[in-house]
Amino acid sequence: MSLGAMFCCKCGEGFEPHEKIVNSNGEVWHQQCFVCCQCFRPFPEGTFYEFEGRKYCKHDFHVLFAPCCGKCKQFVFGRVIKAMNNSWHPECFTCEICNMILADQGFIKNAGRALCHECNAREKAAQSGKYICFKCHSVIDEGVLKFKGEPYHPYHFNCYSCGIELNADAREVKGDLYCLRCHDKMGIPICGACRRPIEERVVTALGKNWHVEHFVCAKCEKPFLGHRHYEKKGLAYCEIHYHQLFGNLCFVCNNVI
Repeated sequence: MSLGAMFCCKCGEGFEPHEKIVNSNGEVWHQQCFVCCQCFRPFPEGTFYEFEGRKYCKHDFHVLFAPCCGKCKQFVFGRVIKAMNNSWHPECFTCEICNMILADQGFIKNAGRALCHECNAREKAAQSGKYICFKCHSVIDEGVLKFKGEPYHPYHFNCYSCGIELNADAREVKGDLYCLRCHDKMGIPICGACRRPIEERVVTALGKNWHVEHFVCAKCEKPFLGHRHYEKKGLAYCEIHYHQLFGNLCFVCNNVI
């Protein structure tokens, strides 16, 4: 087709013999006519986006059509995560408790929050008063085994001595776990309060063994820490509360008569 037979797609005018022509998808334009339909500026580096027959520069196309991230509020280019009635960059869609990226992990909606499976399980356990296993991160419905200060399902461990699968009665001794039978063979005393092994100083009273800090007054619950205690009906009391409960006190000065 000769130059004289071509006309600009925008203004409908013809072209000068030595004029530069823009050809896009078989359509021809004056150079000054080939601009963004929104801001009317030339396309930077000739890059444009087309939507419903109209051409836009990158900036205006994103302003008009690109989703805005629900977290950083920036435009989302490329992969978009649609969740929680919003759009997100994959790296911005995270657990609201631990900040783990959820894009490829899945999530659970909890009280209007997007949570990973582990944090959701912890939240549910906290509400129900149950523990979360430190190893498998699931709820412990019954039979909690405390090991190095953390809760576990007992079946994650075996007895250090006989190898049997453990239950909640397992005992920890010097960093190792034993079934109750093997532990009892070791002759280690068990605290009458917490039912845990006593590896240091032992208090023997009321026919039982106690951690020093667990042998306390039945009334005020303060440890005796070596001070004298008084026994009554299988319970131990400090001097003050023993006499208050069972002795004779002066009505005026409150001292023992």
